[in-house]
Formats: sequence, C-alpha cells, structure tokens
Amino acid sequence: MLLTNCATSSLAPFTPSEDQPWDRTRVMHFYRRAGFGASPAEIEQALADGPRRTVSRVLNDAGTQAPPPAPEWAEWDYAAFQAAGLDAFEAYTDWGKAFMMRALEGGVREKLELFWTGHFVTRFEDYNCPSYYYRYMADIGEYAFTDFKALVVEMTRTPAMLFFLNGFQNTRQNPNENYARELFELFTLGVNNGYTQADIVEASRALTGLNGWTSYCGPVNFVNWGWDAGVKTVFGRSGNYNYLQLIDILFEERAPLIAEFICRKLYCYYVNPQVDESVVQGLAQTFLDNNFLIYPVLRQLFLSEHFYDATHIGACIKNPLELQFTWMREGGFGRFDNQENWGFWAMVNMGQFIGQPPDVAGWPGDRAWIDSNRLALRWEFMDGYSWAVYNNRNSAYVELARQLTDNSDDVNVVGRALVDYFVAGSHLSEEAYTLAVDAFKWEVPDNYFTNGTWSLDYPSTPWQCVVLMRHIGRLPEFQLC
Repeated sequence: MLLTNCATSSLAPFTPSEDQPWDRTRVMHFYRRAGFGASPAEIEQALADGPRRTVSRVLNDAGTQAPPPAPEWAEWDYAAFQAAGLDAFEAYTDWGKAFMMRALEGGVREKLELFWTGHFVTRFEDYNCPSYYYRYMADIGEYAFTDFKALVVEMTRTPAMLFFLNGFQNTRQNPNENYARELFELFTLGVNNGYTQADIVEASRALTGLNGWTSYCGPVNFVNWGWDAGVKTVFGRSGNYNYLQLIDILFEERAPLIAEFICRKLYCYYVNPQVDESVVQGLAQTFLDNNFLIYPVLRQLFLSEHFYDATHIGACIKNPLELQFTWMREGGFGRFDNQENWGFWAMVNMGQFIGQPPDVAGWPGDRAWIDSNRLALRWEFMDGYSWAVYNNRNSAYVELARQLTDNSDDVNVVGRALVDYFVAGSHLSEEAYTLAVDAFKWEVPDNYFTNGTWSLDYPSTPWQCVVLMRHIGRLPEFQLC
C-alpha cells in the first residue's frame, strides 16, 4: 500500500499558536524523535523554556557530550585478548550494553550514533575483534554531529569497515570493488545515482593501500606496496589518486547528490518514512551551505513547523531500543537490576542487535520491525518490563499518575491520562479508552469507584497500574512514536 506524507507545513521556524501550541504532546514528540523520550522533569522544563531554547539546549548538550572512557582493551590485538583470558564476543556485547545504558541516561547523541551504525554498516561477526568495534563506534561518536565528510574518511579507513567490505584485501595486485560500490551506493549517493560501473572500478583502485597489518586485531595502516599509483579517472577527473583524494573528488563533484541522499535518510529516521521532497531539498541546501556539517541540519529540522506538524506525531514505528527506553525515561522509572543484560538480549530477539545489522543496507526500520513473531515478542517484553518496574519500586506508577492528574481519585481520569501519556498522537478511539480503563479497574468492585472508596492511595492501585501498563504495551498505537 502506497502511503503519502500529508503534511503541508514547511521548514519555516515553528511558532507556537493557539492552534498549534507548544504543549506536552509536541514536547514529547521532539524528545521521542530526537532521542529516547524525556523524563517528567525534562518535559516540564521544555514546556517552560519553549521550542527554541529547548532544541538548542538539547542539541548543544548532546553535541558536546564527552565520549565514554575507553575500555582497557581498546588497543589490544587478539593475542592480548587471549593472554588476558577475555572472550572477544563477551567484550563486544559488554560494550554494546554500555552503549544501550548510555542511551537510557541521555539518548539524543546515542540516537544519532545509532543512525550512523545503520548507515555505515559493519557486522562484528565479519571481523570478530572488540578493539575494531570500539574504534568504529568511537569514530562515529566523534563525528556524529559534526563533519560528514570527515566521517566518511574515518569510515573508509576504520579497521571494522576494512574487513567487513574487503578494503583490507583490496590491493593493486588483487583489486576488490566491494567498498567502492558501497561508498557510492549506500554511504554517499544512493543506488544508481551519479556514478557508473567504470567509476566504481577506478575508485576501487584509489582505495587500495589500506593493507598494512602486523597482527590480528592490530592497527591497519596505509602502505605503498598495496597502493595502485597509476592514473585513475573518476567522475571525469584523472590523476594518481589515493583514498583521501578520491573522497575530496566525490564531495567536489557530487555535493548536491550527497546532500540530498543523506538528508532524505535523516528525514525518514527523524520525521516520517513517507518523504516530503521539498523539505529534503531545503535541508540539503542547509547541509551544503554549512560544508556538510550535520548539526545545522538537525537544528533546522527540529525547529521547523514541519517537524511539529500533527501528521508526523505517531507516524513512525518504534525500534526495539525506542520501545523500551522511551517508556522508561518518560515514566521516570530509573534502572533495575540486570537491566542492561535483559534489555540487550530482548532487543536482539526483537530484531535490533547492536553492531550486527542484518546486512550492508542496515536495519530496514519502520514496518520491518513488526511481524507476527516480533509483535508477540514486544508484548512479552512489555509484560516483563511492567513487572520489573513494579518490583524495583512499587510506587513508581502511582507517583507518575499523581503528577499527571493532580492526585485525582477518578479512575477514568487516571486511566486515560496514563494512556495518553504513553501513546503518541491522537489515534485512540473511545472504545480503546474504555477497554484500557476497564483493564485498569481490574477486579475492584465498581461501586468503589463511585462511593469514594478508591483513590491512588487504595492498596490495590499499584497492582492495577501494572495491569494497565501491560494493556498499554499491547496497544497497536503504543508501537508508534
């Protein structure tokens, strides 16, 4: 079925009005898309600050966020891992779990880094080296908000990529076109967009030389013995180019195509999988005007009236990381024991193995996150998470309900408020609200809700909240953000 983006708004700055207020719905929309939701306190601060101050503060904080301390094995080769008795797969998954928990604490930076790992794809199983994985993630983190061209350079020479797409095997004696093809097709230009097979062949020659290696998991260096020093012709220009000069030529000769391709992918990731091409063109011009700096593009997008158009609220399907952390952050539920281990492997089962996208094109996203098996896994996951929060702090749900309803003793007000808080947009029918409130009432006698017996202080209310949370987690609309 072909879906259409129905938004009519532009990249003009969003100005709150009576018809389009800066309210909790739009604040939560910003935080859900820019990161993984916001705590109740962050939502209140954003309501007080307004859109411009909020977006600037959030992006500045994320863009200047210090990188995590390097693990002790960051520079180890495989012999060092063996000498220390440290399992390579365990080290890799531990670093993935650490990334996941940083997303719970912050989220905006990690959301963008996750985008780049699905764009510049590598797969750990293809190189099986934790120190390569660490460097790959560190490179992405360094340039995530800044210089896209510099990010392309680092991805070209980072060992994880060199082994995943055969750059290490690409020498003047034995050329390999794999990375050259993906550099154009997936990383900068798009499929069959502005390049030819001859350009791929010649580019692969320029990409030779990244072959220097002394030990497994050791550094990979540029070496002249592997480099093809002959004349290559790429995009109509000829010279004895190396990989750095090739990337210069790519950005000089195909700048508009690169800008459009990247901004279209960012639009699908942050706004709507159904693309508004006029908005993409505007973002691409900003990308070009700022010499391929990423931050100005995101700032323009998140401050635009187009981003806050009601059409886009609830228009995307949550990925597994969004599913668990948006809910956790917005509820202010904190962490619980063994969450990083349980949450990490739950994400794997739901189709998002950090560091292991399904193929070189990355995670398809959107509807690909949902099938009959994975939807059931999502339900089971939310059942477990609902209980885990309750077991960690029995009062967590009741505390949130008090904040949302000013301590209301009306079961309908409380039930609807919790549903509205966790479901993006205005997608629910009255029947859906009725079913949710009925689930919330649980087995409490009906007259208790009318004669003043029931309130948020009633002994069964924390348990009732668990029942409601499990019900919310199974709503089709809960899968949206």
